Amino acid sequence: MLTFEQKLEIIETFPELTRKDVSMKRVNFHFEESLYDKKIVVYHLHPNGNGFVYVGNLPQYEADNKGFVNIRDFSEKQLRSVLGDAIDYLSLEPEPPYDKTWVNRDNEKLDLVYEEPFWNVYTGKNLEESFGTFDNAEDYLIDQGFKEKK
Repeated sequence: MLTFEQKLEIIETFPELTRKDVSMKRVNFHFEESLYDKKIVVYHLHPNGNGFVYVGNLPQYEADNKGFVNIRDFSEKQLRSVLGDAIDYLSLEPEPPYDKTWVNRDNEKLDLVYEEPFWNVYTGKNLEESFGTFDNAEDYLIDQGFKEKK
């Protein structure tokens, strides 16, 4: 396990993060350039080595219900990786709204709508299918003989 001082040294190599000392000798690090209201990347890094990094809903991490992962037992490589992922996560523009109608030869219509985090296919107001990625939804619609209405 990395010590508090080692974790601080690693975190401080990320120039995008700003240190904020808080109560009980704990330290937070903020990402002021975040595209979201969420600015805290490192939360309550404690002299005992405990602390948290905000990862939102990134699937490769087991975060708590507030989107934080505990970094107490992280190696240097794991800590650098999670910090990079957190900064990237807070730097990415959200998916643009997507709500397009797709039609087939018989002029039947399906709507493909992005409703975070899913791509949903609707027949009228009824949900027909749901997909984790646009590519999977698009493949399904094409396989069913539909193409995007221009």
